[in-house]
Amino acid sequence: MMKKIITSLLLLISGFATAQPTELQPAMGADSLETNSPVVTTPDQLWDQASTAYINNDFHGAIKAYEQLLAQELSSAKLYYNLGNAYFKDDQLGQAILCYRRALRLAPGNDDIRYNLSVAEARTKDTIEQIPEFFLSEWLRAIRHTMSCTAWSLLSLGMLIIALASVLFFLLAQRLTWRKAGFYGALVAGVLFVVTTIFAAGERREILDRTQAVVLSNSAAVKSSPDKSSADLFVLHEGTLVRITDQLDDWYEISIADGKKGWLEARKIEII
Repeated sequence: MMKKIITSLLLLISGFATAQPTELQPAMGADSLETNSPVVTTPDQLWDQASTAYINNDFHGAIKAYEQLLAQELSSAKLYYNLGNAYFKDDQLGQAILCYRRALRLAPGNDDIRYNLSVAEARTKDTIEQIPEFFLSEWLRAIRHTMSCTAWSLLSLGMLIIALASVLFFLLAQRLTWRKAGFYGALVAGVLFVVTTIFAAGERREILDRTQAVVLSNSAAVKSSPDKSSADLFVLHEGTLVRITDQLDDWYEISIADGKKGWLEARKIEII
């Protein structure tokens, strides 16, 4: 009887051991023997691979690795910035400007991104005079761009907490001077809460904006109507920023900084 029990236990243990999957030697079917399976690369490995390629002046390899990171739905200002640098070194001006502008949306206060963008845009062929803007709007936008949407949101939350604490201090304080301090503190914090909330909303709206695009073709003829046979109004070149005002099939109606408008094929631009 004891011998049968021992034999059964040995068979059970043997069956359990053979049922465990082997990590180092995955099962391969007939199809996988004929073709090589793609190597799964972690984000850290891709990042190191891209950095090494960039240092070794292999800008095409760096671009490929960075694009793989984006394909994994991983994005950040630093990633777009590095990808823009690689495109710039690879003489792909339009793609470089596109990446710099995407990076700037995520980190509007980053001076390095803004500087590299200005260097890249200085190499574009189109010189477009911008329509003058009211100085107050330009000044407020410059202030808003000093921080990201997340930073403005956190600051707004901080102002709200201070305002509520000041109101509580005003209601509970015994001395008149303390009550005045609580009142004015709540007033100032409340105003700052409104301003920072507006700035955060503005930054979020800009991040989600789908009306700005960059010309990626070496040259693109802007048409009078969404038709290849229509008259050419003017020509734009790689790297120029445009604003999309309308869409019809595979055509976009665009406007540029000086106010000119026309129709452009969708494949010649890419939305930021």
